[in-house]
Amino acid sequence: MSLRIGDTAPDFSADTTTGPIRFHDWIGDDWAFFFSHPADFTPVCTTEMGRTAQLAEQFAARGVKPIGLSTDTVGEHMKWIEDVNDTQHTTLLFPIVPDADLKIAKLYDMIHPNESETAAVRSVFIIDPDKKIRLTMTYPMNVGRNFDEILRVCDALQTADTHKIATPADWIPGQPVIIPPSVSEDEAKAAFPQGYETLRPYLRKVTL
Repeated sequence: MSLRIGDTAPDFSADTTTGPIRFHDWIGDDWAFFFSHPADFTPVCTTEMGRTAQLAEQFAARGVKPIGLSTDTVGEHMKWIEDVNDTQHTTLLFPIVPDADLKIAKLYDMIHPNESETAAVRSVFIIDPDKKIRLTMTYPMNVGRNFDEILRVCDALQTADTHKIATPADWIPGQPVIIPPSVSEDEAKAAFPQGYETLRPYLRKVTL
């Protein structure tokens, strides 16, 4: 199953490291950062789990709930969390989904046979409160994720939703944003009374 931006994230039930969940109910009115790992007790995954735990306050400030997945069991996850906490000097509190039978990994197209038949690649799904997939990223097994970018895209998506704008290349909060071409001049003047810069009729920048 190939999931695309705008699709409804598939729902599932699972016994996680923090207890049983139904995914859509667990998301509730928040956003979700759903990310997969090849296996427990592997080096890159351990650093990623630790980094997510270290950024707990950053995710919470954005209303984003992290939830991991690895194709191992809850028992293995619980033992692995001890290693994550010890080696990464953190306390991991978010749920990790078990998926020894690969059902959820296959549901989310996390199994890429050229990488492995039984372990998930490093998939990222940013899911909004309407349970729509807003962003996907896929990393190979030997490359760790950039968590600054994950936080940045959460900021960009939420800012775009709130202000009906787009963000330019390398945008970070506080920098000018783009008024989409679909917004007329009259609409732009009403929405952005502070004024904006017109570089081209299709390229207008505004500071929020």
